[in-house]
Amino acid sequence: MASSVGPEDRVAEARPRLMTRPLLMRFVTVVGSSASFFLLLSVVPVYAQSAPGGGSDKAGLVTGALMLATVAGELMAPWLAARCGYRVLLGAGLLLLGAPALALTVSRSLACIVTVCLVRGLGFAFTLVAGGALTASLIPPERRGEGLALIGVMAGVPSLVGLPLGAWLALHTGYGPVCWAAALIALVSIAAVPGLPGRDAASGPPLGIFAGARSGALGRPTAVFAVTAVGAGIVVTFLPLAVAPGNTGVVAAALFMQPAAATASRWFAGRRADRRGAAGLMVPGLVASAAGILVVALTGVPVAVVVGAAVFGVGFGIAQSATITLMYSRVPASGYGTVSALWNVAYDAGMGIGAVGFGTVAGLTGYPWAFVLTAFLMLTALVPARWDLTAARKQRAMGREDQAVAEEGQR
Repeated sequence: MASSVGPEDRVAEARPRLMTRPLLMRFVTVVGSSASFFLLLSVVPVYAQSAPGGGSDKAGLVTGALMLATVAGELMAPWLAARCGYRVLLGAGLLLLGAPALALTVSRSLACIVTVCLVRGLGFAFTLVAGGALTASLIPPERRGEGLALIGVMAGVPSLVGLPLGAWLALHTGYGPVCWAAALIALVSIAAVPGLPGRDAASGPPLGIFAGARSGALGRPTAVFAVTAVGAGIVVTFLPLAVAPGNTGVVAAALFMQPAAATASRWFAGRRADRRGAAGLMVPGLVASAAGILVVALTGVPVAVVVGAAVFGVGFGIAQSATITLMYSRVPASGYGTVSALWNVAYDAGMGIGAVGFGTVAGLTGYPWAFVLTAFLMLTALVPARWDLTAARKQRAMGREDQAVAEEGQR
């Protein structure tokens, strides 16, 4: 009879404690890494464009370098963690994320900016993979959806504040104070690392990154999320450049609405996934993301820019929650590090490809048509999303059939 109890009944029967001291320490590192990253994410492209010889291609280059290094670091992180442990890797990541930002205060050369982005990308990758694996071990399986949604909120709030705040500070105080703030936030949060647990790896055979990517169970959500992340890279990099000069208020509002909507929708999607499953959320998330980018194409209409950014944020938050919840539910604990690496590779590779590719296309077509083309490109991910939904439904049907056979045998 226990097997027939639904998710909501299990939660009602036993809800293990979610908020623990180690999880609170993890919140500190999440906020520190995320705030440091997002404070400079939209600032550095504009900084590079305003440097001697700058242009839209240079803006895309620095974001592309940041994302490329992040992806490379995420691929290396599981190997490094197996040798030095997740806590050490997390602390090293915070150091590499924070300290190099200070170099931007002494040099405006493109070589320096790109180098800083490369080093910070590695550091951010280490915080994502090492921190993600630690997070998964700190959340009770019975509250996985809620716990992952809460972590998403903790990571989303700094982006909600950091993206517009960074642009505002750079405009009113100059680039130096923003760089100092980004550096100090990351460095100070290192103090919370010793408060994290010492169990750095789960027992059992590890799941390789490439083996996980080749499997449909992980590969399909990874592909869908990567495509939605393309839109995120474009919005944070090119929205300040695509909107007419003088409309800084519109840019700030749009950069606020996008992460705000993503944070809220990720929370609600995570809770819904606990109750009704996450597979059915990928298609709505993808469609909403593409629709938001299509509306943003009206760059000369301030309301459309803000609304489009918000709609994209809603879809992106749903896609975030659906894909990460699905992927963690499909592996044993020994595969958490691989899931963290794959999901973050999809995030950062998508952002990097979006930034570099969009910069090239926009130079040929202009910003509005580049946004339109991006929206239609994103819809191609409906194919793996539908495949995954079909596979999930078949799996559930087989599970119900097996359950019915077992219950019949008990009678």
